Amino acid sequence: SIALYKCPNKRIDGKAVYTNTLPAGAFRGYGLSQTNFAVESGMDELARKLKMDPVAFRRLNMVRPGDPLVSAETEHYGLEMASYGLDQCVDLVEQDVNAALLPDLGPDWQVGRGIALGMIATAPPRGHFAESQITALSGNQFELRVGTCEFGNGTTTVHAQIAAQVLGVDPTQIRVLQSDTDLTGHDSGAYGSTGTVIAGSATKAAAEELLARLQSTENATDVALTGIGHADGARRSIAFNVQGFVVAVHRRYGTLQILQSVHAADAGTVINPQQCMGQIEGGVAQAIGAALYERLEIDAEGAVSTASFRNYHLPAFPDLPETVVHFADTHDPLGPMGAKSMSESPYNPVAAALGNAIRDATGLRFTATPFAPDTLYRDLGARTQITQP
Repeated sequence: SIALYKCPNKRIDGKAVYTNTLPAGAFRGYGLSQTNFAVESGMDELARKLKMDPVAFRRLNMVRPGDPLVSAETEHYGLEMASYGLDQCVDLVEQDVNAALLPDLGPDWQVGRGIALGMIATAPPRGHFAESQITALSGNQFELRVGTCEFGNGTTTVHAQIAAQVLGVDPTQIRVLQSDTDLTGHDSGAYGSTGTVIAGSATKAAAEELLARLQSTENATDVALTGIGHADGARRSIAFNVQGFVVAVHRRYGTLQILQSVHAADAGTVINPQQCMGQIEGGVAQAIGAALYERLEIDAEGAVSTASFRNYHLPAFPDLPETVVHFADTHDPLGPMGAKSMSESPYNPVAAALGNAIRDATGLRFTATPFAPDTLYRDLGARTQITQP
């Protein structure tokens, strides 16, 4: 959470607190969205106090190739900056945000622009283990067995693409079987952005072994040859995300409109661009829901008082803007086919980018989400004299 910017003096104090409230588990980003919100809001305020452009201030301080990451712990987890596209992401988002064509909303709407950066350095403690097996069948068909599971993140398609690329065949010739320990060795699980980068590396290794066996075996089509691949995530690259918004806030009612949403991602070589774009759009949409609508209320007794979805709004399609997605042009030597992690990270910078855009529009810094209309109305009213229509 603090490795994104160069600074020799960094310290985090973390406390584990026992409560009697509703138990909670991991949620897209493993706590990075909360810390990103704090750090990126703080960076925006620092820039303003220095009378600097917030984007220029970030460029001056953001980590660059060759800079150390955080500490010896990152080396323990095998995290590296083997490829770098953060600068491209910042340029792409800034260009779109500054070039946004704004509608004529009238004098009651205040318009602001905001940007936030994110870095994903997810590495499961003590490694992540994956195994893949691929067998050559008759009729130039192949059966790929992978331990990782598919839950909408697109790994089924990506693994077929990786194997097909190595073998020089069409992905339709690859039959994928997955998520069954009767079929293949242990996989630690599809978490920590590992479905493509680590399990995909195992699939690539399995396909390469099979290809070598096919090339060295006479009458290879008459025998069922198998290649087996393993990966443990011992070395992984960090990935970057940048989110930008243009928003309009009604000075009297506190309502908010998102006029533009743009996201740039450094995902290395994107194996399936359309699929990855959908994943980014979904991450941004999920984060907009948390930033603008979703508020779980706990009463004085520790019980959840948000009793139904009537009072806990989940964003529907009409609530969401179209998000323009850009990819940095990078190739990572550590990931399969040059790919890097991307499943969790689009979520992380969204709330901070919205908060920074609201700050730019209204002059108000909100330090907690959601940025609901009642909150905006209350604080706008406290700052300025509200004029009745």
